[in-house]
Amino acid sequence: MTPALLWILSVALILIGLAGTVLPALPGTALVLGGIVLGAWIDDFTRVGTTTLIIVAVLAVLAWALDFVAGLLGAKKVGASRQALIGAAVGTVVGLFMGLVGVFFMPLVGAAVGEYLARRDQQHALKVGVATWLGIMAGMLAKVVLSFIMVGVFVAALVF
Repeated sequence: MTPALLWILSVALILIGLAGTVLPALPGTALVLGGIVLGAWIDDFTRVGTTTLIIVAVLAVLAWALDFVAGLLGAKKVGASRQALIGAAVGTVVGLFMGLVGVFFMPLVGAAVGEYLARRDQQHALKVGVATWLGIMAGMLAKVVLSFIMVGVFVAALVF
């Protein structure tokens, strides 16, 4: 493969990864990281070296961890049951088949339904659903921000 085609692939991986930070079906930060590593490799690691790649990898792991933990923390903060957490996970999967609106709101519905089935308290179920949703949105925002920082670190290493 020519270097130009490899650069196109690197940029494509990064762009698809950035889209994947909001679309749960795509492993966003992993694709961004893959595109960055490919870009560093194309240049034989001369401009983007080990230190930059370690920084970017740590940011990727942090983004993944925050995305995973944020929804759980939101749910746990309001005393969510195990069924609410399972409901949020099921809602996320179901939401994948409903487009962008489903991706954003089905975890809320799933958590609320799971909590309602566990405790039969509508107010508490709604509170758990909203808290879970807010946690998921906070995690997604953190993942998006960290992914853009990863790209910024990469571009800065290439340019400077």
